[in-house]
Amino acid sequence: MERYSTVIREIKELDKGAMEAAATRLDNLIKPIGSLGRLEDIAIQLSGITGNLHNEVSKGCNVIMCADNGIWDEGISTCPQDLTQSQTLNFTRGLCGINAVCSTSNMDIRVVDIGIKGDINHPQVINKKIRYGTWNMCKGRAMTEEEAIKAIEAGIEVVGDLVKEGYQIIGTGEMGICNTSTSSAIIMALTGCSSEEAVGMGAGLTEEGFEKKKRAIEKALELNKPSKENPIDVLAKVGGFDIAGLVGCFLGAAYYRVPIIVDGIISSAAALVAWKINPLVKDYMIPSHSAVEVGQKIVMKNLGLEPILNLNMRLGEGTGCPLVHNIVIAATRVMNNMATFQEAAIASEHFVDIRKK
Repeated sequence: MERYSTVIREIKELDKGAMEAAATRLDNLIKPIGSLGRLEDIAIQLSGITGNLHNEVSKGCNVIMCADNGIWDEGISTCPQDLTQSQTLNFTRGLCGINAVCSTSNMDIRVVDIGIKGDINHPQVINKKIRYGTWNMCKGRAMTEEEAIKAIEAGIEVVGDLVKEGYQIIGTGEMGICNTSTSSAIIMALTGCSSEEAVGMGAGLTEEGFEKKKRAIEKALELNKPSKENPIDVLAKVGGFDIAGLVGCFLGAAYYRVPIIVDGIISSAAALVAWKINPLVKDYMIPSHSAVEVGQKIVMKNLGLEPILNLNMRLGEGTGCPLVHNIVIAATRVMNNMATFQEAAIASEHFVDIRKK
């Protein structure tokens, strides 16, 4: 609890002076002002995060929080629950989607067991297990508030360790059967939206199964009555250990002042909780892709963020993060490698400010 309180208290605003200096340099590069769009926005954001005009983010790591969810007992998934454990091991073998996509930007992976229903003894799986899966939220709360905070602190610790290892940017992934259900429940509880707006099909549900999933989530919310004004209460009553761990990653990234990339709906639900805990956290987030799962759109609207990519993806695991990692690297290359008008001996009047058009 002490670590959690310290992190929440000590998260600071972005460095406005560094952002102004970055914007000035970008406007003086040999290009029309504003012509590199989101790349320029990202470069300015990075300067605000680090306080430096020139930044390097090539060393990135995607954190995959893995946990099981008790709501699986309601029969709302087509997947066996032990798939969580099997897939967690597959991450270490380099067999999964996130392994393939991370290779495009040389992004490393850290796999974390934060609540798998089973034991994993593997040198490439970090053991932060809170418990063997959450309780079934259709029969009561998913976890205690103490467990929720312990899981958040585990995420903070993972990010702290990565920063000590020299990682400059963090990605957020997860694995847990039924975690689209916990994500939707969190989004509904914190925003007041309906199941029609927040609940998606998940992994291959039939229409009948989809309706059953929505009713189960509605039942959990009605039974537990999480407080919209208390994000820890929401997380503990209808969340998952994987989501709680990712909440810690977002808070930890802001505390340690490193950029953190948001993936799909589960990662977005965690980002929403983190923002509700401390609104300053949003400034450290870089949204990756617009997921097919409908609830993510609600989160992005509430956060005021706009995903960079739209690839009709819904895998999770953090697969959007390494793709956007490449784009963030490009933003640093613009700032670090392009010349100013003075450096290139070019008159600036030959270029226009395209933002005025």
